[in-house]
Amino acid sequence: MLKDAYPYYLANEPIYANKDLAVTDKYSGEIATHVALADRKAIDQGIAGTVKAAAAMAAMAPYERQAVLDHCVMRFRERSEELAMALCIEAGKPIRDARGEVGRLVDTFRVAAEEAVRIDGEVLNLEISARAKGYRGFTKRVPIGPCSFISPFNFPLNLAAHKVAPAIAAGCPFVLKPASRTPIGALIIGEVLAETNLPKGAFSILPCHRDGADLFTEDERLKLLSFTGSPQVGWDLKARAGKKPVVLELGGNAACVVDEDADLEDAVERIVFGAFYQSGQSCIGVQRIYGHRAIYDKLKQKLVAKTRTLKMGDPRDEETFIGPVISEGEAQRLENWIQEGVERGGTLLCGGGRNGAMLEPTLLENVPAGCSIVDDEAFGPVAVLEAFDDFDRVLETVNASTFGLQAGIFTRDLYKAHRAWDLLEVGGVVIGDVPSWRVDNMPYGGVKDSGLGREGIRWAIRDMTEERLLVIRTPQ
Repeated sequence: MLKDAYPYYLANEPIYANKDLAVTDKYSGEIATHVALADRKAIDQGIAGTVKAAAAMAAMAPYERQAVLDHCVMRFRERSEELAMALCIEAGKPIRDARGEVGRLVDTFRVAAEEAVRIDGEVLNLEISARAKGYRGFTKRVPIGPCSFISPFNFPLNLAAHKVAPAIAAGCPFVLKPASRTPIGALIIGEVLAETNLPKGAFSILPCHRDGADLFTEDERLKLLSFTGSPQVGWDLKARAGKKPVVLELGGNAACVVDEDADLEDAVERIVFGAFYQSGQSCIGVQRIYGHRAIYDKLKQKLVAKTRTLKMGDPRDEETFIGPVISEGEAQRLENWIQEGVERGGTLLCGGGRNGAMLEPTLLENVPAGCSIVDDEAFGPVAVLEAFDDFDRVLETVNASTFGLQAGIFTRDLYKAHRAWDLLEVGGVVIGDVPSWRVDNMPYGGVKDSGLGREGIRWAIRDMTEERLLVIRTPQ
């Protein structure tokens, strides 16, 4: 169960400033706990703390940073069921999915611990002409400095971890703004970090309202902004971020292509998982499904039958697969999008019903382009089906989206797999599985409206460090 109240963390210290942020149980709608809400003064103090801590963080030896991360791994494992239940309550995430996210939290910090001692440089051969004779070059990577992180509600643990863990590995102090609807996971991470010997000011975790959050973006003392969330907010933040580098992990409208040679039983199992796990609230959740006409009817029949077996209900129930979406307002939005798709010629194959924040897993067929459920990011348990005849044409259809995060291709044809990799305008192509698949040491991110830059520990460390050159001349 959750505590009665949680502090925010300011310069490594828990501060019980107030109980102004009520966090609800997303299934019952009742208030589950209260969290201290940071004001503008606290945010300013948190940023000032990172500036003071920057030199000490940079001076930490790699093995010392690794020890901090190893401690986190140990404590997260010890507190795994507490973390999973917190996710279950604050995010409405089914308990099995919640445990899976805790596992990914552990993986992310474990990989970061390994990478902390691998931040290497390079020896450069500068003698490219006679004038450079006797010169040698070397590079190393140094911490970029204080970082600003803004994380979303849908993966409160893992998406915060993908910012926090590489920052510690790189030697960067940070301020983190967790989503106000799901702040508990990030605050538990803060509780564990407070047990370590990180320099004072190395981290602040500050839930706050948007009207006080502009400092996370605009303050020039911060040297990098990493944001995960909606495209509308993300691009606005980038425009206001000033000179600092910005990493954006934004929305998606992920497509899955099932070719005529695919193993249908396997494809259906994976697609249903990819479309509906944690109620579809994933930017790489399967939203558009394209099946080759030769197998389309069988694919549709099997998808509908499998979708109808998914159990909805209390996310604490071990058998629940579909829990609530984050709010009743989001469920209403999706219900309206479904109705629009049907009114404009689409066919409702299953689902579509809503009770509060609970929305039935829904499949639609032949919804025309221009409908929100086809063109925009659903971020809920809804997917659309359509048949295709030509593989190259369907790749063009996938590319017609303004988003480009990941795509999944079920084919056994090596040449088609490579063609998809060559032609699809996405950050990642997954062959033989859904676009929803991600492991935490791979480069992850999108193109077009889906964002800028890549997460994944090694790639995040690159963003959080700068290359510094040393040239040595040997007199001739």
